[in-house]
Amino acid sequence: MNILFICTGNRCRSQMAQGIMKQLYPNINVCSAGTQPAAEIHPLGVMVMDEIGIDISQQHPKSVDQYLNEDWDYVITVCGGAKESCPNFVGKVRMRLHIGFDDPDAFKGTEQEVLAEFRRVRDEIKTKLETLPWE
Repeated sequence: MNILFICTGNRCRSQMAQGIMKQLYPNINVCSAGTQPAAEIHPLGVMVMDEIGIDISQQHPKSVDQYLNEDWDYVITVCGGAKESCPNFVGKVRMRLHIGFDDPDAFKGTEQEVLAEFRRVRDEIKTKLETLPWE
């Protein structure tokens, strides 16, 4: 099975989803990309993933353009911006899904409140991915 997670910057949510899916289902191909990739993964995203034993520190933001010619069982957008600007794929896409999550990087608050938001979004992604009926 081939799964591609897409968000705008490929800086946080799609990277966390990729890491979680790889841990849950180590035998499937999971990638992530952005419609407008950022320069780096958000450090708090790396930190909160490490807290649950998932290392995404070596991942880096990539453009969705590099995946357009490949075949995918699932192309999953995780933010509204990516859903609206998701390009057409030349390769076969069996199923497109939109599973939106709040952007923890947009949250405003104290350092501890922002960290709590990153954890909340991470846990929400994990719960959702654990409960979907992957075929």
